[in-house]
Amino acid sequence: MDTPLSTIAVVGLGTMGTGIAEVLARSGREVIGIDISEAAAARAITALESATARSVARERITEEERRDVLARFRAFSDLQAAADADLVIEVVPESYEVKQQVFRALDSIIRPEAIIATGTNALSVTRLAADSAHPERVLGLHFFNPAPAMKLVEVVSSVLTAPQAVAAVTDLAHALGKEPVSVGDRPGFVADGLLFGYLNQAAAMYEAKYASREDIDAAMRLGCGLPMGPLALLDLIGIDTARTVLEAMYAESHDRLHAPAPVLKQLSEAGLTGRKSGRGFYTYEAPGSGVVVRDALTPLETASAGAGREVRSVGVAGSGTMASGIAEVFAKAGYDVVLAARSAEKAETAKARIAKSLARSVEKGRMTPEARDGALARVTPAGSLDAFAEVDLAVEAVAEDLEIKQQLFATLDKVCKPGAVLATTTSSLPVVACARATSRPQDVIGMHFFNPAPAMKLVEVVRTVLTGDDVHATVREVTARIRKHPVDCGDRAGFIVNALLFPYLNNAIKMVEQHYASLDDIDAAMKLGGGYPMGPFELLDVVGLDVSLAIERVLHREFRDPGLAPAPLLEHLVAAGCLGRKTGRGFREYARR
Repeated sequence: MDTPLSTIAVVGLGTMGTGIAEVLARSGREVIGIDISEAAAARAITALESATARSVARERITEEERRDVLARFRAFSDLQAAADADLVIEVVPESYEVKQQVFRALDSIIRPEAIIATGTNALSVTRLAADSAHPERVLGLHFFNPAPAMKLVEVVSSVLTAPQAVAAVTDLAHALGKEPVSVGDRPGFVADGLLFGYLNQAAAMYEAKYASREDIDAAMRLGCGLPMGPLALLDLIGIDTARTVLEAMYAESHDRLHAPAPVLKQLSEAGLTGRKSGRGFYTYEAPGSGVVVRDALTPLETASAGAGREVRSVGVAGSGTMASGIAEVFAKAGYDVVLAARSAEKAETAKARIAKSLARSVEKGRMTPEARDGALARVTPAGSLDAFAEVDLAVEAVAEDLEIKQQLFATLDKVCKPGAVLATTTSSLPVVACARATSRPQDVIGMHFFNPAPAMKLVEVVRTVLTGDDVHATVREVTARIRKHPVDCGDRAGFIVNALLFPYLNNAIKMVEQHYASLDDIDAAMKLGGGYPMGPFELLDVVGLDVSLAIERVLHREFRDPGLAPAPLLEHLVAAGCLGRKTGRGFREYARR
């Protein structure tokens, strides 16, 4: 195990195996590709030829370097070809029986000191190792798809794995230009352990008809900055694969969040496994294609929610960052805006914040000085809600406290003219409770902006069972006019984004509580393996641990699922006043400004 890993066999030349083989060949290793299907082996050679040709065309490598890479990759259909390998990476289908057959065969083929790495993301590395003649040389080496592009590699040790084997494979990962994260053996490891719970909840949300597939995916892309929506990602991963991973996770955790949503079983057993079959949650141009085509569930572009009400002026209630950001958005879109706070002084301060934001936009070349002046002139500060008497749309952005919001809506009910639309920006409170504080609940709707409002494109449009169709149509039209993307959802805790985001964050905290992985490794895993813009602990500290705890409690109270109970570590940190960046300490410490 102390010898350099210069000759490496890859067993299983599907998409992942071929990608791993490419990474190894490009790094200067001799690569032995093995697959029982000669067609798969031929496809792997073709794929490597195509990938290296693209690199030459983009001037990333020379033609001579390309020839060297291709010469280092040889494909076979017999496992005996692995005899001289220093390391064998197994990437065959996720089945104990299939993998154990490979392991037993390798025991009689490869040298005793050679290392065997399984590419599983769902099965027990310990169980696979225990079935081997040399369990000390078996570990997990989990690459992410596409292997040439994704930086993360999870190095998975069982209780039987020799430290030398872990060290050798970790060194290899570094040499390949990857970021290795060392973890223990449990289904899903770090990245998939967090990712698949989130994907499962998204599938269940779709199955419950809470929101459309398009709105769920758009919400997570635009609200969280994710590269793909969860349902599109399930189609890419393979719905059957996702179901297998979740089954393994549930068998260990018994957490309902990991119990595969029934729709995953239905689609899998119907052969609708995602992109590879040409149909899953979406329909694709052809099997293996990523091009989505219209099907019976695709919303018509010409579909209208009906006729809305005319909106020329908007009132924004509040003086904080969110209120001033929302006022700025409306003013830039050409609406006359009344910005009302508890005092004229607070309203002027909020307008000054808008002026600074607009000035930054001019400095960055995003708007002209004339456009800035016009937008600022459309904002009228006011020290009382009485100034909302003639607005067509009133948007509240005050403290996330139901009693405060209900009092405000009772006041809006008295002040606003008949026919005015009343909207709350709550992220977690019941919109209907605000509506019932008025004599016109049909005029009340949720309009959940994301922070910072001028930059974030998403608005969750939240209908209650009492909201009028014309009010819903009005808010969708207005959202489009202010250049935001509306997604429809019902009035339940968390709406789309927070209902999917915060259980994922909570599960990350539980991983740390259980000493399974460190903050840094978990953050790195989600950024490098999942393409997330921030790791969960970075995000928790930005959002605020007190805010996060409040949302977790609301979700737990609403859905009564034990798996949604806030992690004790989160409660302890909040009790200690460690609320994240705003206090200088949360999961990490920050320099005081």
